[in-house]
Amino acid sequence: MPVRPHHSSYFTMTDNEPIELNPEDLRQKINLETGRLSWPELQRHFARGMVLVVAKELDLIEVAARIAENDAQTIAEWKASGDIHVANDANAMQWEAANTLFWANVVAPWVVVQEITRQ
Repeated sequence: MPVRPHHSSYFTMTDNEPIELNPEDLRQKINLETGRLSWPELQRHFARGMVLVVAKELDLIEVAARIAENDAQTIAEWKASGDIHVANDANAMQWEAANTLFWANVVAPWVVVQEITRQ
């Protein structure tokens, strides 16, 4: 996963003009843009290899923010520990069998997902 060096702010586009978001505003924006997806809705992104799975122990919003901020060191640590990984065939088979639901957010080019635990 290509990641640029960490920056303290994040730029987003509004009416083709970039605006700078501080870390708190970025997390609020990501939170507002996070929604539920079913496995069938996620399949096309999986087929493109663009689904990033977040362990239940991590905060999905924080992971998405760190990706948006290009925090390469933290992302590398999470990858090394297995706390985040690119979705694989074993994930897909499990999700298909369980009709899994996800919390999801798009941090281009990734769809960052975390399984919703059913109780």
